[in-house]
Amino acid sequence: MNNEKNPETEARKQKKREERSVAELQAKASFKTSPVSMKLWAKGLPADTLFMVVVFALLSIGLVMVFSASFVWGFYQNGGDSYFYIKKQLGFAAVGVAVMLLTSRINYNFLRFFAYIVYAASIVLLVVALVAGNGDVNRWIVVFGITIQPSEIAKLGTIMCLSLYMAVNYNKMKSFLHGFVIPLAIIGVPTLLTVIEPHLSGAILIAGVGLVLIFVGGTSLKFLLPAGGVAVVGGATAVMLLGNYMADRIKIWLDPFADPLGAGFQTIQGLYAIGSGGLFGLGLGKSRQKYLYIPEPQNDFIFAIVCEELGFVGAMIIIALFVILIYRGYKIAMNAPDKFGFFLVVGIITRVALQAALNIAVVTNTIPNTGISLPFFSYGGTSLLILLFEMGIVLSVSRYSRLNKN
Repeated sequence: MNNEKNPETEARKQKKREERSVAELQAKASFKTSPVSMKLWAKGLPADTLFMVVVFALLSIGLVMVFSASFVWGFYQNGGDSYFYIKKQLGFAAVGVAVMLLTSRINYNFLRFFAYIVYAASIVLLVVALVAGNGDVNRWIVVFGITIQPSEIAKLGTIMCLSLYMAVNYNKMKSFLHGFVIPLAIIGVPTLLTVIEPHLSGAILIAGVGLVLIFVGGTSLKFLLPAGGVAVVGGATAVMLLGNYMADRIKIWLDPFADPLGAGFQTIQGLYAIGSGGLFGLGLGKSRQKYLYIPEPQNDFIFAIVCEELGFVGAMIIIALFVILIYRGYKIAMNAPDKFGFFLVVGIITRVALQAALNIAVVTNTIPNTGISLPFFSYGGTSLLILLFEMGIVLSVSRYSRLNKN
């Protein structure tokens, strides 16, 4: 009997042992063996102080500006009640802050159980908005007397769904099926439904954030670059299919003074507000354009009132706060303890960054008016609640972040 060991056999055994070791290491990054404890409460772990301070600063300034921008419009539109909009916004802000603080105390890994549910629910709500809509624009539904914008839920649902999918399938993200087809389908369904509403800015946000996520998730550029070309063609096709709705917006973007008392009125008045603010502004509460010149100044065009009252300096301070929020958010993501936390924070912060940039671009007429709100500032209960819930998720991840260990 030959007791000598075959070198080739030993090499194969060694290779199998190495493969098993790699598989075990990969499994440790999966859901079942997440490096973050699955205890419900994050007891004794501090949240990121700088991020929280910036969130409260933006929220506080935003509430002041909602009141300043809306009190004239509220008086004329709601029976002399100048406090109509700020009362509602304060109520949503109070609930939102409570939700944010509670969420920040909960282990973010529990969102794994709800990621696909939130995504599916957002798709259902988008379909309901299309079916139950009673006009050319079907963006809102009323539930128990509360107006809800399903596209806001779809943004969060898409981020949660993609984050979980990529965390579980991270090692397959280079493949065509798992790294491109399935993620693109997750992004494409809510994007298409939002385009049909039509809500182009919402569709841009969902698609933009989704593509950023799958890029950082490892999807190959050989798939993404051709898809980008297809997206450009698809966007142009969507504009043509939407007919007069988008065509008119593009015409007004190119020359708002072509219809100064009609479609170009809001853009022109917004530019007047920005220009009249000068370096230091007219002073808080002293805007002239909010006196029924800018329609609904507390909504998408609130940044124009910010520029008019606080001037270039005030506007730059607010932009700086957004930059700090975005920088700190990405730093929290880079130091997240697992892939799910990393993707969640990247998605949320990218959404805030893209939305703020697009809103400022719309108000300054850099891009066509697509009806996009400014985070923390624009009036809207659904968007504020979801935004503060998202900030709570980022704070929850920060409790487990390696930033707390340095």
